[in-house]
Amino acid sequence: MPVAASAIYFLNLRGDVLINRLYRDDVGGNMVDAFRMHIMQTKELGTCPVRQIGGCSFFYMRISNVYIVIVVSSNANVACAFKFVVEAVSLFKSYFGGSFDEDAIRNNFVLIYELLDEIMDFGYPQNLSPEILKLYITQEGVRSPFSSKPSDKPVPNATLQVTGAVGWRREGLAYKKNEVFLDIVESVNLLMSSKGSVLRCDVTGKILMKCFLSGMPDLKLGLNDKIGLEKESQIKSRPIKSGKTIELDDVTFHQCVNLTRFNSEKTVSFVPPDGEFELMKYRITEGVNLPFRVLPTIKELGRTRMEVNVKVKSVFGPKMFALGVVIKVPVPKQTAKTSFQVTSGRAKYNAAIDCLVWKIRKFPGQTEPTMSAEVELISTMGDKKSWTRPPIQMEFQVPMFTASGLRVRFLKVWEKSGYNTVEWVRYITKAGSYEIRC
Repeated sequence: MPVAASAIYFLNLRGDVLINRLYRDDVGGNMVDAFRMHIMQTKELGTCPVRQIGGCSFFYMRISNVYIVIVVSSNANVACAFKFVVEAVSLFKSYFGGSFDEDAIRNNFVLIYELLDEIMDFGYPQNLSPEILKLYITQEGVRSPFSSKPSDKPVPNATLQVTGAVGWRREGLAYKKNEVFLDIVESVNLLMSSKGSVLRCDVTGKILMKCFLSGMPDLKLGLNDKIGLEKESQIKSRPIKSGKTIELDDVTFHQCVNLTRFNSEKTVSFVPPDGEFELMKYRITEGVNLPFRVLPTIKELGRTRMEVNVKVKSVFGPKMFALGVVIKVPVPKQTAKTSFQVTSGRAKYNAAIDCLVWKIRKFPGQTEPTMSAEVELISTMGDKKSWTRPPIQMEFQVPMFTASGLRVRFLKVWEKSGYNTVEWVRYITKAGSYEIRC
């Protein structure tokens, strides 16, 4: 069930109502008093964003120095309500020059009331796209002096944009050079035991696009995912070609993707928005290619000395390289002095985080640099507790490498005028939570 909001309130931190809008007559006008008395004055704002008082439910969220409160009297979709608040704040920021706070609300009462009438009708969310609403609500908000004024051009055919099937893209776009930039960005999350066995590993990725295309193009993206290749082989009656296929989990798409075609043909077809946007997000848990293997050896020599030896092997190809590699090796708090020997990069002791920090600016593939360190500790007479040995952490970026093995097989662009396009595809893998126990 959608939101079906009875009222929405904008309050400052003192609980004063800045602006409000009643959408239904099933709640009284004093609902905000119940919110102030039972939630704000009891200092329970941070415990739970959903509270029920009497027969009404209150969904509230703090943005800057403003509380946005939605009051409902029926069983409503809480996730939809908070999604509405987030989208509404983004809409207000686009009108106010990027700011949303108490001053912005006080300076834009009339505009906010006009927007509230458009984005919600009888308590049900409507269109919240800034690109579409700016076509017919052309009033500019009072902007912060620190914000930059966006260069939005007036676009005709507002009715077509609102009621048409492609509400995220306006007509009449024209570029001298038609280009498409596609970036596959992945984050590797790893927890490895001290013996080298993988305890937890997954990859979270997203496909980012930047389109500068004229007209209304139709794009089709082909990936080496298992389901898509199997569906394609069934349609074309051809066997699957040799090569690695991957299984995508938890896939979410931008609203421009044709889900009907994806469900039937397993192909990503879409009419892209203009400019930069996130096409899809995904997660992979099987067949992850780890870019680095870390082999640590830490020996405690009595109470005042330690020997640390760390070998890091890059598993990706020899023609590739990683950038900004940082290996953080934890040491006890009572560390007094350190000395290092490294075959690549630089290492030093960082007392603020109790770690030996080894940095390698450019890390080639198929290499095994090592770090050896001698650590002198301060002998303490107090209660000696065994050192818990926190895990080693890594940071890195590997261009043109994907830990999941995801690859773009093709990116096709169709447009009725038949112009030529230039497609650019890049890959990059970054460290998420990359930890190795020692």
